Amino acid sequence: MRHPYKESIQQVQSALRVLGYQHQIVELPDDARTAQDAANAIGCSQAQIAKSIIFRLERSGRPLLVVASGVNRVDVQKASGLAGDTLAKADADFVREHTGFVIGGVAPVGHKTPLATFIDEDLLEFPTIWAAAGHPKAVFQLSPSELVAMTKGQVVNVCHRP
Repeated sequence: MRHPYKESIQQVQSALRVLGYQHQIVELPDDARTAQDAANAIGCSQAQIAKSIIFRLERSGRPLLVVASGVNRVDVQKASGLAGDTLAKADADFVREHTGFVIGGVAPVGHKTPLATFIDEDLLEFPTIWAAAGHPKAVFQLSPSELVAMTKGQVVNVCHRP
């Protein structure tokens, strides 16, 4: 990986270290803004990509992070029911304001503010998964149990399988 890290990648690396993890961030040769792009670059299945999607809760205005398998789509009605609030689309400014990251590079950790987090239960089927690391070219490998522990996320069924 080239050094120095971009500030957003350093933010994720620091968060991992503070949480007690030694995972190394890998910088990809090209942007991996989609789960398929990331899977192609890494050489894993698209389902092993842990994509981080930020929603805005309508009543509270707070963010909700849903970490979903790269092949799944979030069921907004299911997620809204579990959140006790209606999920709305978050624009790029909202995402950056609450996470410090651009869309396509949102990591599951290292956010500007703590986020309520739902984790797609389908990610638990894999021994290893890959998550964005603060930039569309940066990823890191982890286990699903590490994802749950580091995010303190709730494992739920909130996605549609293809």
